[in-house]
Amino acid sequence: MMDLDTFSQASFWGFAALTAYILTLLPTNLIIVFPVTKTTGFPQWLLKYRRLIGLLSFFLSVLHGFIFFKQRNFDIFDIKTYFVYFQGVATFIIFTLLAITSNDWSVKRLKKNWKNLQRLTYLAMFLLTWHILDKMANHWTYLTPVGIAAITAILLLFIARILNQRHLKKKKISQPKAK
Repeated sequence: MMDLDTFSQASFWGFAALTAYILTLLPTNLIIVFPVTKTTGFPQWLLKYRRLIGLLSFFLSVLHGFIFFKQRNFDIFDIKTYFVYFQGVATFIIFTLLAITSNDWSVKRLKKNWKNLQRLTYLAMFLLTWHILDKMANHWTYLTPVGIAAITAILLLFIARILNQRHLKKKKISQPKAK
């Protein structure tokens, strides 16, 4: 039988950041994989508030990281810290870039590059999964299985989206053009 630890304050904020982050990934993936969800209004609501939810996720991840750094007395000038927490630091850097550019001015200024930059969120999704599995491997809390299930579900939804888009693209290419 596995003993589950009670979660720390830092773990709670990390879980809250993960939850908000997943909410930013849901709408597009849901609409593409399950087109019927368009009629529910839920994906549209999430799309409407996606930037705000993304910023919330960023600030919650800042809180998560700050508390962990404070609790563990990390030396930010020690390169070993970055090797041990590579996934978390890399995800945080991506979240920072996304947060800084989550405004209309950045959309106008960066033009099509803005969309390319925002696609880093999918790299963050994989890094975050690795971060959770790596850091929680030896000390699961009550939140860990929920977090792992949630990030796995969004990963599977994302993979289904990619496969669906490829299938639709192949189908479109193979159809003869009507004259």
